[in-house]
Amino acid sequence: MRIDFFKAIIPMQFIKCTREALLKPLQMVSGIVEGRQTLPILANVLIQQEGNKVSFTTTDLEIQIRTTADVGSGEENCKTTLPAAKLLALLSALPSATTEVSLTTDERKVVLAAAKSRFSLSQLPAEDYPELNSSEMTTSFKIAAQNLKHLLQMVHFSMAQQDIRYYLNGMLLVVQNKKVRAVATDGHRLACCDDNAEIDFDGNIEAILPRKTVQQLMKLLPDTDEEVVIEIGKSHARFVFGDIDFLTKLVEGKFPDYNRVIPQNNDKIFLVNREELIGALRRAAILANEKFKGLRWIVGPGTLKIQSNNAEMEEADEQIAINYDGPELDVGFNVVYLLDVLNNLKNAEVRFALSNAQGATLLTMPDSELFRYVLMPMRI
Repeated sequence: MRIDFFKAIIPMQFIKCTREALLKPLQMVSGIVEGRQTLPILANVLIQQEGNKVSFTTTDLEIQIRTTADVGSGEENCKTTLPAAKLLALLSALPSATTEVSLTTDERKVVLAAAKSRFSLSQLPAEDYPELNSSEMTTSFKIAAQNLKHLLQMVHFSMAQQDIRYYLNGMLLVVQNKKVRAVATDGHRLACCDDNAEIDFDGNIEAILPRKTVQQLMKLLPDTDEEVVIEIGKSHARFVFGDIDFLTKLVEGKFPDYNRVIPQNNDKIFLVNREELIGALRRAAILANEKFKGLRWIVGPGTLKIQSNNAEMEEADEQIAINYDGPELDVGFNVVYLLDVLNNLKNAEVRFALSNAQGATLLTMPDSELFRYVLMPMRI
């Protein structure tokens, strides 16, 4: 009996690798782990070792991220959960020249060892770790990683943050006519971007991805043409790329009919240099009302005037030359909504199409029909 007892608590090494090899998978999955958790185990990362293969899993009960790495050690298999933030912080704080790290367990604690450093970490049972049960996926298609990432980057800033209309706190992913589209709106502005490449899928799909899902995918997706397999079911979606398996719940509800919002007949059109406009907006914003951030635009033949003022009677007046010869138009805009989109674009000029002081404004790129940004005016 005594011999069996000592056998049971013999420390077992289950990971042995370089510091970077362990850091990489942990960084991939730790983005969704939050400090304050209703369930303590949600602050942990689930580590499952089978021979050389080790999987790392995290979840917040809305999203689940899993990745694998060849960092396993030992003949016996092991699974445990460790505090994700602490483990990541310790590995990051080790000298970059650290050649080897290891994780060893004795069923009560886990020891992280590196050179002359030893760190004892608490663990919680792997059996208690919750995993998302995805509904049966009904649809599957593929898209290049850089194309999907581009779609997310072009619209993410228009997502609502904490709107009572919960379906706005995310991004609509649309598949139609073998093309993929991303749409986001917070009720004040709307961004819509199409991917020009065709996909091998004939059906129609609409799914609302949560805000946090969009943010995490933008961080994880590579800027390559590597394929992403997207599976969509009634209540879940899965994104598989590289060594990452990303599972997310979908937002329930009906997304607004965005096509009705996009103006079709705005006839007061002009081009403006993007960098010059950004500079003028930033300067005018300094003296704008801090609460409403409203700027007055006076569009006239050859000139765009941008004006602002505040409660201290301070005023700003900027003028930019534009190629416009139509009637004068006086309209107000939220400067934050303008800078969000202008900072996200890369082209030299942007195209504005206005109707009147009360109607929605359409912002596009002169050389592309793939991106549209709709901005509602505000009273100044």
